[in-house]
Amino acid sequence: MKKQLTIILAVLMTVFSLTGAYSQKKPNNVPVFSKAVYEGNDEVYENNPLAEDEFYNPILQGCYPDPAIARKGDDYYLVVSSFAMFPGVPIFHSNDLVNWTQIGHVLDRTSQLDVHDTGISAGVYAPDIRYNPNNDTFYMITTAFAGSLGNFVVKTKDPMKGWSEPYKLNFQGIDPAIFFDEDGKAYVVHNDAPAQGEELYNGHRVIKIWEYDLERDQVIAGTDKVIVNGGVNLAKKPIWIEAPHIYKKNNKYYLMCAEGGTGGWHSEVIFVSDDPKGPYRPAPNNPILSQRHLSQNRQNKVDWAGHADLTLGPDGKYYGVFLGIRPNDKNRVNTGRETFILPVDWSGEFPVFENGLVPMEPKLKMPEGVENKTGQDGYFPNGNFTFVEDFTSEKLDYRWIGLRGPREAFIAKTKGGLQIKPFDSNIKEVKPTSTLFHRQQHKNFSFTTTLEYQPQSEKDLAGLTCVQSEAFNYVFGITKVGKKNILLLERTEAEGRGRNREVKSEILASTEIDLKNPVSLRVSAKGDDFEFSYSTNGTDFQNLGGMVSGDILSTNVAGGFTGNLIGLYATKANDALPVLE
Repeated sequence: MKKQLTIILAVLMTVFSLTGAYSQKKPNNVPVFSKAVYEGNDEVYENNPLAEDEFYNPILQGCYPDPAIARKGDDYYLVVSSFAMFPGVPIFHSNDLVNWTQIGHVLDRTSQLDVHDTGISAGVYAPDIRYNPNNDTFYMITTAFAGSLGNFVVKTKDPMKGWSEPYKLNFQGIDPAIFFDEDGKAYVVHNDAPAQGEELYNGHRVIKIWEYDLERDQVIAGTDKVIVNGGVNLAKKPIWIEAPHIYKKNNKYYLMCAEGGTGGWHSEVIFVSDDPKGPYRPAPNNPILSQRHLSQNRQNKVDWAGHADLTLGPDGKYYGVFLGIRPNDKNRVNTGRETFILPVDWSGEFPVFENGLVPMEPKLKMPEGVENKTGQDGYFPNGNFTFVEDFTSEKLDYRWIGLRGPREAFIAKTKGGLQIKPFDSNIKEVKPTSTLFHRQQHKNFSFTTTLEYQPQSEKDLAGLTCVQSEAFNYVFGITKVGKKNILLLERTEAEGRGRNREVKSEILASTEIDLKNPVSLRVSAKGDDFEFSYSTNGTDFQNLGGMVSGDILSTNVAGGFTGNLIGLYATKANDALPVLE
């Protein structure tokens, strides 16, 4: 019996040993990224060094648009749009409005957010966050153009500890916001289309209000009412009144909205009423924030300012967060819509953004008593900075995001770095992709990564990608053609619109590459001029494809609402194939 047990034990040990060895063996066509370095170097920061009592504006650089902010005591929470990125709705925390820490994402589970078949600029739009002191609960309300969810709300007692499953709301329209009155009542306001047959012109919208049932987390049927028709002055045919927020001050109700569309005519306007359900009258000095009337040749241009939210700062003064863009030398928007902040003067009847109607400056005075710690001790970086990722920490930085699905579906931590399991989809498809993204946050930047990879066929590809959308992107990756390992640069762009739109891809350059050692890939930009280069020794970089335009990585050319996303990319559905001589 003892001899039999010994034999059985030996067999089991052999099986376990073989199983362990197999589980640790990496498939050859699965890349491992050992390092990634993002470095930003914009002249505006070089030319405008900070004094001790100053900080840089925007506070969130890169694609962090449509900000909303809530306060509870000394804690501020800020959320922004995420579209088809996953997880959804980044959330930041601060105690002083200067130093921000990303504490996660509001929608971090597939049960909360389904964007798997969604264009990159659809998904989650314009979140609003509010704290209700009547029940000590935070609410985040938003619109999802995906997964048949529409308008919905999630809630939590503590934003540090995650959020509930969604409560679907029974109304159409977009940009919902929630307001809690001192008497315990709650209301939802949102953008909507005019009643059928009452649309007067293209871009004509209305703002509606509903009473909200806090017990059922649902708007109350039949309580809806139009409180703004068209905008400040309907006779002037204002477009896209949206992003409403209600505030209460001195027993008056203030309705603040964006007007003019999220582009060159963007602005922020304000109305007042004695009742939350109106009637509302516009301020005589509207707009209270806009950059639309200024010279297009101004230095350090900030444009498209609007989509704002207000909060009372730690110094007892009001502040407003809002989106804006900083175009590059060709007036193109590659960094997307960013989150800015300005002090707000509310000493009169209506609030006004201080210096919000003149050319905005790149830096601001800090609230009294605040120390600038951006980029230190876990606080979000600001200005020119370098972000180094070696993929050794237990928790992946929140700046790394997926597209249409969780990061965890395709990443795995190994001794050599981060393994990205390739999906049977590529970056041009409206499907989840095995790509780990970092936002472009500067006009002048470089992004370098090092990987080990052995493609097995022409369907395998891994490397870098720069993505404005599924129809506008660059792929800089390694594949196999015949028996040769090939590094290629592909440009994809769409021509035409709607049903007539045709997406075309072109291989700009390719070269045979030695994969015996890890390969470093780099994308760098100076304004609109992009370069892709590589190194097989980690030191000497060679350009591939010459200088290329960042035009397709801008919203001006590609449309949509995102900024350029730089991705660590792998696919088993590669269709980028160079013709070898």
